[in-house]
Amino acid sequence: MSDGAGARVVAARVLDAVLHRGRSLRTELATALPTLPDLRDRALVEAICFAALRQRARYDTALDAWMARPLAARDRPLRALLHAGFAQLDPLGLPPHAAVAATVEAARSLGRAHQAGMVNALLRRAQREGLPPGDPAAAWPDWLQARLRADWPEDIDAIFAASATPAPLWLRVNRRHGDRHAYAARLREAGIEAAAAEGLDDALRVDAPLPVAALPGFAEGAVSVQDAAAQRVVDVLAPAPGARVLDACAAPGGKAAHLLERESSLRLTALDVDAARLQRVGETLARLVPDVSAVLQAADAAEPARWWDGVPFDAVLLDAPCSATGIVRRQPDVLLHRRARDLAALVALQARLLDALWQVLAPGGALVYATCSILREENADQVQAFLARTPDARAEDPGAACGRRDGPGRQRLPGEKGMDGFFLARLRRLPAG
Repeated sequence: MSDGAGARVVAARVLDAVLHRGRSLRTELATALPTLPDLRDRALVEAICFAALRQRARYDTALDAWMARPLAARDRPLRALLHAGFAQLDPLGLPPHAAVAATVEAARSLGRAHQAGMVNALLRRAQREGLPPGDPAAAWPDWLQARLRADWPEDIDAIFAASATPAPLWLRVNRRHGDRHAYAARLREAGIEAAAAEGLDDALRVDAPLPVAALPGFAEGAVSVQDAAAQRVVDVLAPAPGARVLDACAAPGGKAAHLLERESSLRLTALDVDAARLQRVGETLARLVPDVSAVLQAADAAEPARWWDGVPFDAVLLDAPCSATGIVRRQPDVLLHRRARDLAALVALQARLLDALWQVLAPGGALVYATCSILREENADQVQAFLARTPDARAEDPGAACGRRDGPGRQRLPGEKGMDGFFLARLRRLPAG
């Protein structure tokens, strides 16, 4: 098996696990990519998997139209390989001869030698005729489409289109190592072009995909990868120097690190319910702010009696568990795994977290509620319901830079100014009396 075919085999196996066995793309890639010694093969597999999942409805349409009868359940690995083949031709635009030849060889390596001719014929047809355009909305389950159409009737086509396209690479420059202009110069020296984002002091946008290992100074903590919409959180929370701050759902630690990059005097506590994920927070902080101490606790933020020492926090960040509907372009398998019952459970959990964390916030303090969702049930409606049942809570405008006004907060939709879908609300606890 050639190296090229080997990468296609790995891509097909990852896609089969995600498409047909309900596995997480992130988890499967984390297991599969280290098996490939060549970094270029790893990048290729990752690109194929993301492209195929973003375009899966379109590729299924092509297979339905071009095949005399549907593939049987036992042929699901072959379907995954065909998706990988289509992705190489469109949208990745790899040289057709090499892409087709390697994918046909991969079919043989997968024990599908008797179907290699069919793979060759289908890929040659895709090369010759082009794949059908498809409807970006078709990848979304009907129940989720209906909710989005109700929430964003004027923006729905743009949401679906943006969610089916690759996201740019947003960088957050660690100002402890210098400002973004100095880091942009380092990128240029490395042959990487980056653009500054208006109104975001630490953000740079790179449109060409890159492995983090190619970023100058990454290992030393000079830069992180974080979408520009998420970088707004620190500006909205804006804790004073020396403030006691809680990051309630902290993993993987990017926002906690950003807070400490900006102000090392903060007395920060980072919580996460998952001890393994909390370890990632520690690793993130060790890379980015190695000389700054923070308290890391594995605990359920919704149960303060089990972890809170009774000393109020001046500022609380609740980056809440959510549907992730604003980052489908980064996590396309969300559309395969999300169910309506999941949303109901998430909305209930978000409400529990808001109520619990309000107890640990000092009078006069601020709580920022954030999600990477674009569903009003999780965002504007959730915060409005909290305000209605919490007499000492008042909403403050996070600012127009965070997106359009939506109820008590601000909503950014996917693709707007190149950013992810993201919601932010800032809540002030009124002093007693």
